[in-house]
Amino acid sequence: MSTTTDRGTARGLPEWDRCAVMGVVNVTPDSFSDGGRWFDTTAAVKHGLHLVAEGADLVDVGGESTRPGATRVDEEEELRRVVPVVRGLAAEGVTVSVDTMRAAVAARAVDAGAVLVNDVSGGLADPAMVPAVAAAEVPFVVMHWRGFSENMNSLAVYDDVVADVVTELRTRMEAVVDGGVHPDRIVIDPGLGFAKLAPHDLALVAHLPELRALGRPLLVAASRKRFLGHVLAREGAAPPPARERDAATAAVSALAAHAGAWAVRVHEVRATADAVRVARAVEGAR
Repeated sequence: MSTTTDRGTARGLPEWDRCAVMGVVNVTPDSFSDGGRWFDTTAAVKHGLHLVAEGADLVDVGGESTRPGATRVDEEEELRRVVPVVRGLAAEGVTVSVDTMRAAVAARAVDAGAVLVNDVSGGLADPAMVPAVAAAEVPFVVMHWRGFSENMNSLAVYDDVVADVVTELRTRMEAVVDGGVHPDRIVIDPGLGFAKLAPHDLALVAHLPELRALGRPLLVAASRKRFLGHVLAREGAAPPPARERDAATAAVSALAAHAGAWAVRVHEVRATADAVRVARAVEGAR
């Protein structure tokens, strides 16, 4: 198994000497964490640039909420939301990824300057996605996914969540490669919060080395998610709202960086940027 400092990177992406920080720009009215705050193109681009100034290495732009229970937007609306923001950030020299489950959106975003496609369905939601990514010759995030947001909670059934996720991710990776995506362009993501309950998410965070054993760069997206709310909830009280989970997110970012994650995906960048740099300094002192 690789050492924690050997994080790898996907072909076509910059190399960093530590866990990278992916900042999130949700161009949506209904995301669980910050829906509506950056819905305007100008505001979204400005926010993306702010995330870079705070320490983000790349910015992930999405136009469709994937929170549990969310309904899908149509393709034209997603394009309208995403493409101008990708173009605006890329024009400023930002390394941009696009968060989409649609091949047409991925292709248009790449044309606008995105250099990474982050598909929470791993190419399962749209049969045209894998061929589109293969043709574009860009890196592809393959996330563990079992179904759309409106029914994902009913799919959170596992014999052994770590073994099951590893097996299902390996199967999906093989299918993506068979579809024409070069293995060196694949990034994997365990899909925290997607068809998973809090104990499942915690088990996956505790066993990131087993995921890294799949041999591909690992993206960990824990930011503000429900399992952190459950961890932080005081006895008899409701979990804190999403925007009060940033310190907990930074803690997971430090753990993920220590475990060798290639990148962490977060809404609030500054604390996580500090956390991954501390983790790198500790590695360097070992």
